Amino acid sequence: MGYYDYEPTRREQRGTKKSALYSFFSALFGALIVVFTIPVLANYNILPYEIVPKGTHQVLDSMEQSNESETAVTAATNTVNISMTSEVIEAVDRVSEAVVGVVNVRQASTGGFFSSGGGEGTGSGVIYKVEGDRAFIVTNQHVINQANQIDVTLSNGSRVPAELVGEDTLTDLAVLTIDAEDIDTIAEFGSSDVLRAGEPAIAIGNPLSFEGSVTLGIISAVERSIPVDTSGNGQPDWNAEVLQTDAAINPGNSGGALLNIQGEVIGINSMKIAQSAVEGIGFAIPTAIAIPVIEDIERYGEVQRPQMGVMISSLNEIPSFHWHDTLGLPEDVKGGVYLQGVTPNSPAEIAGLQEGDVIVELDGEEIRDGHDLRKYLYTEKRIGDTLMVGFYRNGEKQEVELTLQMQVF
Repeated sequence: MGYYDYEPTRREQRGTKKSALYSFFSALFGALIVVFTIPVLANYNILPYEIVPKGTHQVLDSMEQSNESETAVTAATNTVNISMTSEVIEAVDRVSEAVVGVVNVRQASTGGFFSSGGGEGTGSGVIYKVEGDRAFIVTNQHVINQANQIDVTLSNGSRVPAELVGEDTLTDLAVLTIDAEDIDTIAEFGSSDVLRAGEPAIAIGNPLSFEGSVTLGIISAVERSIPVDTSGNGQPDWNAEVLQTDAAINPGNSGGALLNIQGEVIGINSMKIAQSAVEGIGFAIPTAIAIPVIEDIERYGEVQRPQMGVMISSLNEIPSFHWHDTLGLPEDVKGGVYLQGVTPNSPAEIAGLQEGDVIVELDGEEIRDGHDLRKYLYTEKRIGDTLMVGFYRNGEKQEVELTLQMQVF
């Protein structure tokens, strides 16, 4: 086989160049047609796909995310404002001007003038009624205890003298009156009977003399029984029925208002467990107990309760060897109330009770200490009711019936 070399003629070379140029300009012309017609077709939605300029997706995504974020923030803000902030503020606004400071002025020990320094104790009070030219204030009994003079500090900062209507040691409540001229707001009582643990609770008062302080918490428990020593002998002689809350209640809050979320007074702040290891436990006297006491104080100047006319001490305050050797009590007696004295012409004396008797039953109900006796008298009996008393005298059990009279202090 041989090898052959081929060279095109000049005419063939010129034809090839013309063909290449024609193809190039045809392609360019076609590209220009596509470039200019696609936007027109896109505007008329003729194309089967959507034309979006470069970078538009990122802008749209950012705008959508921004709008979603703003919507979420707005929704969250509205929720917080409505469910927490606004309702609490509205509740406080309804009552805040009705919560006042109560100043206990005690006579100075070095003279006959009233001291404005160390002779003052402070607490809080709640204006709950205006009648005629007088405004009525409820506070704690321990706030005004042993006061030579009582002043009230109003929400506008003015200080006015107050008169004591009456007080009750067992429930730690007292009622005052002041001139009603500058009083524009009164608090409304709500029902403490419908409260449930977990409900919001708002405390208003003057802790540590910081006027108009507001703290927020919940109702921790609706029925708490707290032992109270009213006689000062170190032995509990009454159990106060109170509401428990974790809203901060500090010295100076006593006598202030505990509110529900509607701005109604559901309790009168009374005491706080004063131990360094305890936090968030405060107490208030529920309105179910406070209102009848307030009504009695307004009407009589005191709470009218039935009385037997005896001076008592719990049997557990007496050394146990006296129970059998001195009082002659049987072994099966585990508690009772020892009569230290009997008031002349009282129901107890008329019925024949004597000093040294040990009461163990009232109307067949076991009585183990002084608290049991007071609780039964004050919650189960009324003035004028008859009472069957079971007691031991010289080791022998006896019963007498007596008619209860009004308690006289």
